[in-house]
Amino acid sequence: MQLWVGLGNPGPKYTMHRHNVGFMACDVLAEMHSFGPVQKKFQGWVQEGRIGSHRILLLKPATFMNESGRSVGEAMRFYKLELDALTVFHDELDLAPFKVKVKQGGGTAGHNGLRSIDKHLGADFRRVRLGIGHPGHKDRVSGYVLGNYAKAEQDDLVTMLGAVGGEAEWLANGDEPRFMSEIAMRQQ
Repeated sequence: MQLWVGLGNPGPKYTMHRHNVGFMACDVLAEMHSFGPVQKKFQGWVQEGRIGSHRILLLKPATFMNESGRSVGEAMRFYKLELDALTVFHDELDLAPFKVKVKQGGGTAGHNGLRSIDKHLGADFRRVRLGIGHPGHKDRVSGYVLGNYAKAEQDDLVTMLGAVGGEAEWLANGDEPRFMSEIAMRQQ
């Protein structure tokens, strides 16, 4: 089993925030791959399903971003999973909008959700970095990530999320280069 976590904040006022693109990715994955119904578990919402031959548990922590590690840690311990079974989908300021990159381990780059998971479990987990771009100055970051996607960005957002969902089997198989390459081709 693999645990795929989408980071975001719970509640309708956060739904379209850039900071919630991890939640959006989970929703698209669940829909495109016909996952089971949403259940409240592990201080979050989970859905079980399969992508290709792989059993995947999707988790959206309901703990708010800064405490995501509590929810993720609970699920990891329950299923007795090692860090190599964990994939986290999150917004990434240091990537151009709608670019998708995967990396194993690394720093948190100031991302409170990643920082929380790192604190609870360690840093050596796979991250799917969903680019949101940078607003230009560090004083504007908080308002930017907690701001909604603009109308002009909606088509690119839908394309990116659809590509992530459509190419997810490569990720489940552990072929990150092919996953990124196929997404980039869909976005051309």
